[in-house]
Amino acid sequence: QVQLVESGGGLVQAGDSLRLSCAYSGRSFTTYAMAWFRQAPEKEREFVAAINWSGGSTSYADSVKGRFTISRDNAKNTASLQMTNLKPEDTAVYYCSAGTSRVATRLSTYEYWGQGTQVTVSS
Repeated sequence: QVQLVESGGGLVQAGDSLRLSCAYSGRSFTTYAMAWFRQAPEKEREFVAAINWSGGSTSYADSVKGRFTISRDNAKNTASLQMTNLKPEDTAVYYCSAGTSRVATRLSTYEYWGQGTQVTVSS
């Protein structure tokens, strides 16, 4: 069974940086692409970034392009999201997910989900 555990969330000020990590356990990590989604209060869960199984292909939501960087370490079974120049509108619960093998942006593509980590950005 695949398990995903996020960490690294917290309360920061606008302009600060934060790094989220996702620890993966279960069948071969390189079976799956990894992605980050987020959900703000009273809003639908939305795509943030995705990376394919090898790390050679990535995709980002327009709202985070140039500020966020997704990466993975296949030797350590981890995925990360480096967030810079954070804005109050980035405030949300961030979820790590695994599914398919290629980059995908649709929520329904991803089979496995972590419990989420809260990121709060104050102005």
